[in-house]
Amino acid sequence: MSVFADLDVQRGPGDGPVAFGGGVGPEDLLAAYRHGLFPMPAADEFASAYNEARFEESVAAGEIALLGGEDPYAVAWWSPDPRPVIPPGGVRIGRQLARRLRNRLGWWTSADRAFDEVLATCAQGRQPAWLGKELQDGLARLHALGAAHSAEVWDGDELIGGVFGVSAGPVLSLDSMFHRRPDASRVAVADLAARFAAAGGRLLDAQWDGPHIRSLGAVPLPRARYLAELEVPADVRELPGDRLPAARLA
Repeated sequence: MSVFADLDVQRGPGDGPVAFGGGVGPEDLLAAYRHGLFPMPAADEFASAYNEARFEESVAAGEIALLGGEDPYAVAWWSPDPRPVIPPGGVRIGRQLARRLRNRLGWWTSADRAFDEVLATCAQGRQPAWLGKELQDGLARLHALGAAHSAEVWDGDELIGGVFGVSAGPVLSLDSMFHRRPDASRVAVADLAARFAAAGGRLLDAQWDGPHIRSLGAVPLPRARYLAELEVPADVRELPGDRLPAARLA
């Protein structure tokens, strides 16, 4: 049974961790995303000790759940309220980028063609360093199982942008993105959204709210409604991975 089976996500804070503990293997990860959670592992033992010092009173008061494990504060599970979400057809490209895409004949996109490279590139130089090796291994296993996906943007044979996330039924939760050319990550999100919609998906979850995410078309959704979306029956098919011209997104 999943360590999240008895967790009432709605009772947890909307602006802090809902739970600590558990692991980031593929089974725990998939169960967490299906419960409306995503992980923020501590980068090292000092970060784990900081989690304990900062949140132990909230854990003792029952406001934050403690799921156990060898180092119970090593993984924080978040479920922000409200949640920034993007309808699959609602990613904003903007007129200026659309015009540039029509002129960039060498740009093309794919899905699940370079998942490991997208994952590794997203981890480089990020602070806090939450995307460590153990989480990367768990996400790579989810990808092999067909539950984690990437979209890639290419200029000829050069990978210039990408995004990856985890599919939880009708929702695809975006974990991280990168770009090596201006706006390439925006193109990657738009491409992944289009492919997820074509596969029968209903919603993209942007996880963390902010100006950049809002500029992509994200709108805040109360956590209760987000959790309800996860329960909507959906026939989500295999994500189309064909090589496609980026200009089509304009």
